[in-house]
Amino acid sequence: MTYLIIRFATLGNVAMTVPLVASLSKRYPDDRFIIAGKKKLDAMFASMPNVVYREVDNHLNWHGVWQLWKMLRHETNAVIDLQDVPRTRALDFLMRLSGKKVTRVRYGRVRKHLITLFGIKRASLPSEFERYSDAFRRAGLETDYSFEALKINREAATAVHDTFGDKEGQWVGLAPFAKSRSNMLPYRVTKDIIEQLTQRLDTRVFLFGAGTIECEMLRQWSSVFPRTVSVAGQLSLAEELELMRQLDVMICMDSANQHLSSLVGLRAISVWCATHPIIGFMGWKQRPEDIIQRTDLRCRPCSCHGTNHCRYGNYACRQIEAETIIQRIYE
Repeated sequence: MTYLIIRFATLGNVAMTVPLVASLSKRYPDDRFIIAGKKKLDAMFASMPNVVYREVDNHLNWHGVWQLWKMLRHETNAVIDLQDVPRTRALDFLMRLSGKKVTRVRYGRVRKHLITLFGIKRASLPSEFERYSDAFRRAGLETDYSFEALKINREAATAVHDTFGDKEGQWVGLAPFAKSRSNMLPYRVTKDIIEQLTQRLDTRVFLFGAGTIECEMLRQWSSVFPRTVSVAGQLSLAEELELMRQLDVMICMDSANQHLSSLVGLRAISVWCATHPIIGFMGWKQRPEDIIQRTDLRCRPCSCHGTNHCRYGNYACRQIEAETIIQRIYE
């Protein structure tokens, strides 16, 4: 059997499929799994022998849906849609016309919207991993939670060693950015975190990010603070994962780096501002005690994925001091 798994959204969303796809790869070695995902993310699935990654344009248009159907219909027996948007529903429809069984994830978008609208925090929703597992189960595939970390990519690990040398002291990762303003700490707080970390002579800080503006800002910070290195835009995804494997801890927002850390078994101290773990986006096997958030605000969560505006105009959810995060690191 060949299964087509569709999840071509953001880096973090694709990363969240990896632990469960890894379990499928082990449980069903005679089956084949095709992942239709965002470009340049194949490094996360490279160690799985019966998993094939197909790059899809993240802004897939209707013509692209037709082309994708023509390309995959003859090599696919069943479809598992973990995206559930109009474009993938169109692809699902075409696959059904071709006689393929289609299973679609149940996201519970209405309940999520009600929680963000009224700030209800009395009960947690199923995690994304549970929703994915449910979709796989309805497709006739059983998953498990045995995944701990991806296998070491020897070539990427060698490249990381050649670039940064032997590890000495403590290596701390910091990924201070997110797609939305409401998911990021103020720059002042981020700089305070770097300054306090680099006061220790045995601590080296690695800054992670993406995008032209982020890369330039991280480069400037790395030139100001001692023992601070910006790797934004400098490494491939495989090399970033192997560097993360060498770190002692990752400090990140509710963003993709939380999920990338989980793929190499790295403990992540995640900062949640406008979003909230009850929505279901907490990293794979990350610890609840490593979550930093304002628990005294009735307006949280106001968004599932983040937003660039605040209904009260004060972004109170971002008012978290550097000392709170530093204390959690050294605890």
